[in-house]
Amino acid sequence: MSKQYDASWQNALTVVQEATPPFIPQGAHAMTVVVEYPPGSAGAPPHRHPGGPAFGYMLEGEMLFELEGEPPRVIKAGEAFWEPGGDVIHYSDANNRDDIGSRFVVTMLCMPDQPMLVLVEDDELVARKHLRIGRN
Repeated sequence: MSKQYDASWQNALTVVQEATPPFIPQGAHAMTVVVEYPPGSAGAPPHRHPGGPAFGYMLEGEMLFELEGEPPRVIKAGEAFWEPGGDVIHYSDANNRDDIGSRFVVTMLCMPDQPMLVLVEDDELVARKHLRIGRN
């Protein structure tokens, strides 16, 4: 039996982000999570994804997004973001709004035998302060 497909399927795709991630070795795994923060939340503490990159999409609200070596920026609903992982510190994923919650989805890739997320200690933040753009 032949199925009838929607003739507009080729127009149903919208590219929101393209990135060239580092090589992902055999045995790596992926995790997709939804993160929800209440109004005004400071979000997660500074951290990194040592095992690989993370790719995200803002579903609702706004996020104050800051990666080491880049100026802080606001990601709004409908926008995509990514981070390379490895040694790069992710300083902020805070809710940028005090009046509404924020919600985003993130897919993290991770090499074998590496943690998905590691918090950064205060002494390392001080030692790497010179690598923050617009926050020195």
